[in-house]
Amino acid sequence: MNPFERRAATGLASIFGLRMFGLFLILPVFSIYGADLAGATPALIGLAIGIYGLTQALLQIPMGIASDHFGRKRVILAGLLVFVVGSVLAAVSDHILGIIAGRALQGAGAIAAAVLALAADLTAPQRRTRTMAVIGMSVGASFMLALVMGPILGARFGLAALFWVPAVLGVAAIAVLYLLVPNPEVERPHADAEPMPGHIFDVLRNRDLLRLDSGIFCLHLILTATFIAVPVVLHQQMGLPVDRHWMVYVPVLLLSVVGLVPAIILGERYGAQRLVFRLAVLTMVVASSGLALLLDMGSGVLLALWLYFVAFNILEATLPSFVSRYAPPAYKGTALGVYATFQFLGAFAGGVLGGIVLGTAGTGGVFLLCAGVALVWLVGASALGRIPEAGVAPAAESVGYERRAPSAE
Repeated sequence: MNPFERRAATGLASIFGLRMFGLFLILPVFSIYGADLAGATPALIGLAIGIYGLTQALLQIPMGIASDHFGRKRVILAGLLVFVVGSVLAAVSDHILGIIAGRALQGAGAIAAAVLALAADLTAPQRRTRTMAVIGMSVGASFMLALVMGPILGARFGLAALFWVPAVLGVAAIAVLYLLVPNPEVERPHADAEPMPGHIFDVLRNRDLLRLDSGIFCLHLILTATFIAVPVVLHQQMGLPVDRHWMVYVPVLLLSVVGLVPAIILGERYGAQRLVFRLAVLTMVVASSGLALLLDMGSGVLLALWLYFVAFNILEATLPSFVSRYAPPAYKGTALGVYATFQFLGAFAGGVLGGIVLGTAGTGGVFLLCAGVALVWLVGASALGRIPEAGVAPAAESVGYERRAPSAE
């Protein structure tokens, strides 16, 4: 990337990462602190954690389309302002319903598609994938940082701080938008980087893409439900103070790389990507089952968490790569947009189902729910077709729709 593109990638990745960090910050602690809110029940706590996924899923594609008509930066600014308002509303609320409303507004600031479209405007096509990868890495980094900082900030400053911090970060993201991110010479739709409304049903008729969309739905359902239960296990059953939960997450995350490296070698060097993918889903079944069965064994919980993060890291990296490979070039941006919609719907479903099951069957029931979801996913993953070779579009008859000439969009 040239200096102009590096500046754009750095700025947009910062905006994306700051917002996602704010959304993730309550994940490792809210099932504990949320119980002290007025009107709180396990089901409403789960809803508060996951509701952002619903509003994000509903609005991200429309906001991407709006950015084609009203300008990228205007739409991103509007989304960040909504995110700040939602954060402030949650910060000043002492009732669970106020938190739910604030979290819904946080998700409604759905800037993902507009950010990716602006990234496409600011980078040359041959370097666009690298820019998207930098933005994607910011999401992973924000998640890991939130696992560390959420327990520390919550224990020291209280629950409200976990919403005031995102509000401040939202303002910082606005500053980055106007002080660091360049203005594009031309803004236009990019079929390889953003959703095109006319192609959505084509993507939904693609059997392999739908299997991958279902996979990311399951993965983020499991993620959200797991982190409704894990903080409770660490705090109540293992007796670990909340401000020390990061001492579990950091080593487990770092050691998960030990399992990630062999998977990458097996998949890339020996062309066994689909096998690695299926083994990772199977590992998710084993990890969730282990969490359910080993609740009274501290070492067993840690081992199961390690397996969980090994599987999660492999799947989180593999799924978007597969979408890019299976999607016909003319529909790649739309395929990724639909994929992201399923991802956020999964986070919503995980919050709702995880909260309900926590209230009726406890933490063990939540982990069994996750194991069951992963098992259903494993069956669907086994039907995934062969991966198209890089640069070769899949045959029309193999994906469930007739190929059409790309539209003027």
